[in-house]
Amino acid sequence: MSIDGKSLRAAIEQTATFGAVDAAEGRGRTALPASEANGAAREYFCERLREAGLDVRVDAVGNIAGRWTPPSANPEAAPVAVGSHLDSVPRGGIFDGVLGVYSALEAVRAIQRSEAAPTRPLEVVCFTGEEGTRFADGVLGSSVATGKRSVEEALALSDGETTLESALDAIGYRGTGRLDAGDWDAWLELHIEQTTRLADAGVPLGIVTDITGTTRCHVTIAGEADHSGTTAMDDRTDALAAASELVLEVERRATATAETGTGTAVGTVGSLDVDPNVVNVVPGSASLQLDIRATDQREIQRQLDAVRRLLDALERHRGVSTSLTCDYDVPPTAMSERCQQTAADAAAKRGIPTRRVHSGAGHDTMQVATVTDAGLLFVASENGHSHSPKELARWEDCTAATTVLADALLALATETHHDT
Repeated sequence: MSIDGKSLRAAIEQTATFGAVDAAEGRGRTALPASEANGAAREYFCERLREAGLDVRVDAVGNIAGRWTPPSANPEAAPVAVGSHLDSVPRGGIFDGVLGVYSALEAVRAIQRSEAAPTRPLEVVCFTGEEGTRFADGVLGSSVATGKRSVEEALALSDGETTLESALDAIGYRGTGRLDAGDWDAWLELHIEQTTRLADAGVPLGIVTDITGTTRCHVTIAGEADHSGTTAMDDRTDALAAASELVLEVERRATATAETGTGTAVGTVGSLDVDPNVVNVVPGSASLQLDIRATDQREIQRQLDAVRRLLDALERHRGVSTSLTCDYDVPPTAMSERCQQTAADAAAKRGIPTRRVHSGAGHDTMQVATVTDAGLLFVASENGHSHSPKELARWEDCTAATTVLADALLALATETHHDT
């Protein structure tokens, strides 16, 4: 089998025009879930699926699946699925998600052109709203496909102005039914790495062992607003000063946990709102959002425990009142040994170097892995830029990785020990 690298590049670059943004360096795009730009990207994708002879269906939350049933395959057999997403963050790069979608299609096209005889159908998938930039915190479509969120709940989600249901209707991509990832025999996703481990090692392809767990929390700190000139220092209940202690404690605890544990722990305070937020008033309240991650759930818990201890201490020593809610909690997810080994074998046969790595970012694959065998592959990222117009992967690396993806797909689609 051989991959049409020119076709892969052309599809990615064409998708980059949907929601394209000006950038001083690189190429960027903004295609939020169910936006006009996202709708255009979906339309182009579905056209490409149909051109390749795949049967296209769209489920009620906009997940897209193109199925190819080879003449050699049992149409009733559980399919092997592959894909990613087409939505982006604001001013994101052109590879994130898009590479995974079109490498999937090009892999299937390579199998079609070959003399191979898969015994299972193959599905090329685009999930709705992976990035968490609109309607949900992330992995929206895959959470429905894995049964973790109902169709009704998902369609009712709002961005503050409209619901997912209305937005999908507006772009013509609210279908029917529910794509069920539990029906798949296996799943693979190819993604840009988003850091420099592979590039630094001179290795084009990474095989992911596990995906980090992520817990996101909202903290509120209530103090007392007062005049900055007439309120003595020892009479103040400064919410921002208390919040500052929390920001530093999150940083300290994550650093210490990474040094003594798996090395994957990170902690971030990425959002801070202060009220009344004027120069001559002691801050009366502060609202913070925390992002805590690690591949070991115990390391996440240790960081959370430290946050709770500090909040208790702030109430005692600073006189503030606090609250902590954690509404987003995805545990660390191991990748299937079967999928890892299949990809490793495929790369070895092609003479393509690989390295086992963990993923510090979340992906739809972490949802799919809870209902079927799942694997995630990384392409080396030039300079590690991600969620940025500077995001870049070498085209030859993308083609090589897609070759491995095609070989792995074919191997999974001709196995018999998982027949249903």
